[in-house]
Amino acid sequence: MTAAVALDGGPRVQLSLDLTSMDEALATAEIGVRAGVDWLEAGTPLILAEGLHAVRALHERFPTHPVVADLKTMDAGYLEAEMMFRAGAAFVVVMAVAHERTVREAVRAGRTRGGRVMADLMLHSDKPGMARRLEEWGVDVVIVHTGYDERHHDPRRSPLEDLAAVRAAVRLPLQAVGGLSIEQAARMPGLGAPLVVVGAPLAVADREFRPGADPEGLFHVLRDFVAAVKGPAS
Repeated sequence: MTAAVALDGGPRVQLSLDLTSMDEALATAEIGVRAGVDWLEAGTPLILAEGLHAVRALHERFPTHPVVADLKTMDAGYLEAEMMFRAGAAFVVVMAVAHERTVREAVRAGRTRGGRVMADLMLHSDKPGMARRLEEWGVDVVIVHTGYDERHHDPRRSPLEDLAAVRAAVRLPLQAVGGLSIEQAARMPGLGAPLVVVGAPLAVADREFRPGADPEGLFHVLRDFVAAVKGPAS
């Protein structure tokens, strides 16, 4: 069992590795770590392609960088979460639209294994109300998320529609994710969502699940993004 990752102390930058190749994921993570990102996300496409091996490989290669396993769990909360924690994940993601017991079981796995649980509000009809329940159930982080298909179907949709109301509802750390521009994402700490995610379309090509730039170009994008979130001294 490992110690839970601290969630206070200022903004964090999480690099979302929504890739389908382990080699590309590790190479992109290497660039991100060099650029100053704090957390590495084994994105859902990567978990579907590589499973537990992706989480284990990221944890072993970058042991000082917490790994987020974006499982989007809808059932078997304890089993799925515990598997990822055993493989080295610091965080797992469960869906807020799942059954209450699924969320609570993921939280129980986190307490048992020393991990943390993020709950994704994607498609929930009452995001502020659900966020309050998630806080009561022991979730560590709430994600205000506009999904991939949703935002491509209607480009006007954005997590900014719901962020203020969710922020007012809970004291938990927040993430706002889904189709934000690099400028919008960098502003998230000032809007009450200090756990900032950089991924598609900034670091990963939005429709192709491959790195979004050449290695040197990606390094500069990520380095500048970290500086915009945290300040030039990062």
